[in-house]
Order: sequence, then C-alpha cells, then structure tokens
Amino acid sequence: MPADLPKSGLPLVANDSTRLFILGSLPGDVSLSARRYYAHPTNQFWRLLGDAIGEELQPLDYHARLELLAERSIGLWDVIASAVRPGSLDQAIRAAEHNHLQSLIRDFPALQAIAFNGGAASRLGRRLIGAPPGITLIDLPSSSAANTRSLAEKAAAWRKVGDFIPQ
Repeated sequence: MPADLPKSGLPLVANDSTRLFILGSLPGDVSLSARRYYAHPTNQFWRLLGDAIGEELQPLDYHARLELLAERSIGLWDVIASAVRPGSLDQAIRAAEHNHLQSLIRDFPALQAIAFNGGAASRLGRRLIGAPPGITLIDLPSSSAANTRSLAEKAAAWRKVGDFIPQ
C-alpha cells in the first residue's frame, strides 16, 4: 500500500455483555492485511491477555479467540479509525481520524473498564474519552515486540485487566 494512502482500522469486536474494552492505536500492516487484531506473530497481545484472564489464547485459531473473548466479556477496538502511516509504527501515524470512543460508554451498559494497549493509544484515547464516571481507565504497556520491556514486566501490568473479567 502506498505510504500516502490512509489505512483503515478493523471493526469493533464486542457484544452486549462487554465489560472491558482493550483499545490499541491502529493495527499494524500484518493485522490489516489479515483483517485480524494482533496478527503479527511477534506481537505478545494474545499471550499477555491469556495470562491476565487465565486462558490459553495463543494456541487457538482467531475465531476461537474471539469467541472466548465474547464469553469473558472482553471487547477490542482501536482509538484511530484511519490514518496515513508508512509501515506499522505508531510514531509514523499522520492525519488520523478517530473512532467515536464515547459510543462505548453509550452503547455498552455493562462497561466497567477501558484498557489502552500502549502509550499512543493511551495518550489519544484519554484525550478523546475524558474521565467517564464509573469507568476505570487502564494504561498497559504495548504488546508490540517494538516495546522492549520484558514479557514478565508487561504481564505484571496486564494482569490488572483480569479484575474486570467474570470468572
């Protein structure tokens, strides 16, 4: 894809019982091409989330992962709906159009928490959503392999999301 054309994100993944949303910035090229969240093999998202909720997500196929997330009341989306971005790094994002994050609060009455996967998602997401009453906002270290924090450090931070998952 030419670097000057906008890249559009993936659709919202959620159901009426969603209690927790995990929001990234904008999926990387591998994920956009596959039309799957966190499809790059080095991205640690499925491993980190699986650890946080006590489920083995990584060995499952994508559709089984999404079914398990639905059963556990977890939704996925991104802060950015589309942007110009050569490559997959958040630092290269330009001309971003944002998703309507306020709709999460309006359309999902069971919502208790929104977690931001990485600094870019957190900075922009918090600015867009403000401080919604009754909703916990959680900043997570990016699951991207470009984030050089150790897996153990990331996992410790990601375990916070487990507090919002029904057992």
